[in-house]
Amino acid sequence: MANSLRSFTCQTASMDTGVSVVGSGQVSAPADVLRMALSVGHDAADVATAVAQVADRTDAVLAALRQQGVEAADIATSSVNVHPQYKEMGSPGGYHAAHTLTVRTKDLTGFGRLLNAAVDAAGNSLGLDFLQFDIEEKTPLLTQARELAFRQARTKAQELAGLAGYSLGSVTSISESYSHAPFQEQSQMLGKGFDAPLNISPGAQTIELSLEVHFSWA
Repeated sequence: MANSLRSFTCQTASMDTGVSVVGSGQVSAPADVLRMALSVGHDAADVATAVAQVADRTDAVLAALRQQGVEAADIATSSVNVHPQYKEMGSPGGYHAAHTLTVRTKDLTGFGRLLNAAVDAAGNSLGLDFLQFDIEEKTPLLTQARELAFRQARTKAQELAGLAGYSLGSVTSISESYSHAPFQEQSQMLGKGFDAPLNISPGAQTIELSLEVHFSWA
């Protein structure tokens, strides 16, 4: 696990009250979970047919994923849509139905295998909306980032106190902000199979936490 300190900014309060600084801690770790959104869509002349076809093909995709070892608890519906389609000049052109599933797996190397199984089940009706790498348990990383951020804030506050001719006192307030953007790739891949050993690179995921800390003068 790689750790690094990010640059920080500081702001000084009046000399009567103390000093406020912002410290940042950044911690990186390998991704350990993959999420992907698979959509099943169908166009038909009437609503009933569009919905029925999507339901049948979604059931086939669910069965295929379960056969590949994905637990039922790791598959969830994220959206269901049915809407009319229009031709040029606004005339009715049928209906489109879609069902999007979010699939979670700890097998980061099994993406191609799962996608192929879904393609075999739904054919050209299948779409891959996005795939996302993430860290499932972030609490230890947040704790480590918080320690780094506070250490950085105290060091800067001590430097500023020395420059101002003051001694650093106690902490009077702390404000925290946290950011983590899991890697996500969007794509539209309909009806295409992939080699089972398709390589994807999860890479390292980074968590960054900032603390604004106010110290009084001693």
